[in-house]
Amino acid sequence: MASASVGWGPASNKIMTPTIVRTVARADAQVVRALGELGVATVHEAQGRTGLTRPYLRPIYPAARAAGSAVTVLSQPGDNLMIHAAMELCQAGDILVVTTTSESTDGMFGELLAVSARAHGVVGLIIDAGVRDVADLTAMNFPVWSKAISAQGTVKSTGGSVNVPVVCGGATIVPGDVIVADMDGVVVVPREAAAEVARLGRERVAKEEKTRERLRNGELGLDFYGLRAKLTELGVRYVDVDLKS
Repeated sequence: MASASVGWGPASNKIMTPTIVRTVARADAQVVRALGELGVATVHEAQGRTGLTRPYLRPIYPAARAAGSAVTVLSQPGDNLMIHAAMELCQAGDILVVTTTSESTDGMFGELLAVSARAHGVVGLIIDAGVRDVADLTAMNFPVWSKAISAQGTVKSTGGSVNVPVVCGGATIVPGDVIVADMDGVVVVPREAAAEVARLGRERVAKEEKTRERLRNGELGLDFYGLRAKLTELGVRYVDVDLKS
């Protein structure tokens, strides 16, 4: 474990001393699975519209979907040494979350690292930088959300950190937080709140099913959401105008 004297600042992705934290508390596997089944949009709404990363983190293939506990990696730009170091600490069901100390689009992760990740049970990658070997990653069905796709290679020469708080895609992520990712983007659920967010998400799904049925039967959201009163409040007028006259 890191000593108390080691300081890190997730707001800036800067750390005083390169640090690898070996022990991470993870959310219950059934809770992680439930959040993954709910999907990004529902989870985001269920936790008060919080936790989304910025929309530039996009899946490399359309059907990509994953949920797992975050193993975080803070690297120097253009250097993937710490991704290799993180593999030793990964457990089945983890998601790698990789960011850099300054902006980078280099291809820091490719097919060989994906083979290693899958062998250690990693279910996906979120990376605020670039990836390459995208055709191979797609053929493997290894889900990745990245800022860029770039064949630019990297080195393995600079120390960084594993399992420290980071900012990835504008969201603060603590090791062990639950990551849910799909076509709608990426959302972060604090580990301590994961079970409650899953419960709220299930309630939301049940409520939406009732709404879906009403819409299917032809009812208007204007009526059952009470939006006609809102239109009146906002001064919206209904008029009948013959546009041909």
